[in-house]
Amino acid sequence: MIPFLDLKKVNARFDLEFQEKFKQFLEAGHYILGNEVLKFENEFSNYCGVRHCIGLGNGLDALRLILEAYKELGKLKEGDEVILPANTFIASVLAVLHAGLKPILVEPVERTFNIAPNKVSKVFTDKTKAIMAVHLYGQLCDMDALNKIASQYGLLVIEDAAQAHGAIYKNGNKAGNLSHAAAFSFYPTKNLGALGDAGAVVTNNVELAECVKKLRNYGSLKKYENENPGFNSRLDEIQAVFLNVKLKSLDTDNVRRREIAVRYINEINNEQITLPYYNNSQNHVFYTFVVRVDEREKFIKHLDGNGVGWLIHYPIAPHKQKALSGFNYLRFPITEAIHDTVISLPISPVMTETEVDKVISVVNEF
Repeated sequence: MIPFLDLKKVNARFDLEFQEKFKQFLEAGHYILGNEVLKFENEFSNYCGVRHCIGLGNGLDALRLILEAYKELGKLKEGDEVILPANTFIASVLAVLHAGLKPILVEPVERTFNIAPNKVSKVFTDKTKAIMAVHLYGQLCDMDALNKIASQYGLLVIEDAAQAHGAIYKNGNKAGNLSHAAAFSFYPTKNLGALGDAGAVVTNNVELAECVKKLRNYGSLKKYENENPGFNSRLDEIQAVFLNVKLKSLDTDNVRRREIAVRYINEINNEQITLPYYNNSQNHVFYTFVVRVDEREKFIKHLDGNGVGWLIHYPIAPHKQKALSGFNYLRFPITEAIHDTVISLPISPVMTETEVDKVISVVNEF
């Protein structure tokens, strides 16, 4: 059986260093916002090419605290509209709602699965204040077009970079350095994954960074002095320990993901399988390798019967979720067709060539 993702195998590569760093962590006796968090914030900001990184509890909080900080800074207010893609993971929408803002959903570009810039302009109103660019599945959005629209209308641009760690845009900048601020998730399955929940905000804006830093810790920079009605969303020191170890391997892991993706694209030859768009650049880090199949249930049975793991990212569009019942009346034909047909094949830096061979063979036999 080829698992969809073998996290135990992914992390086994770091076992000895994890053990040593964990021992040092225990000996240090500093468990919240210690030196490991500070080290990760410095190293990840340098990695992304930005000035500031603030470690947080998870990716959802990272998105929300960007929005909450902009409210504190007077750039956003309750009821303002944020435009984002209809086919994103629900966390993108929840962050907007939890911040007291209004999500405005638009269709994606069907080929890339990312937000369609030409659709953004069509839903703009005087209440529109921000665009959320979700780099879905690890492929960067058309940031030139989105930033041009934002500049024209005076909008904020926020990257949901939860699936795009290390992706490089055509101008040489990495995910996280293509907007006013970006949110990352380090959920264990991510290209840079912790051993639990973790997230971060990155930005070049010092005011925003300081505000997010306060908001993550009850609105406080100095113990027991609270400037804002903040939250509790701090990157755990122990997760920072693990992230500091794994960050060093992120680029080589992304290279391996691309190698596997290129083999899939070049060697899967089945008219029933629609392969993902890829322009052979570094703008895609293949968090997932997503294909489309009209007869998805039949394809799933075929994969199961031949020992190939799979996952669906995602089976239900956000506007169809019970949790977002107020959006259920909306219709997005492209988004709904995507959610009805997508399925993700195994891809990870620890897959062997033999495993890749088998996936290709099984898919071609469908």
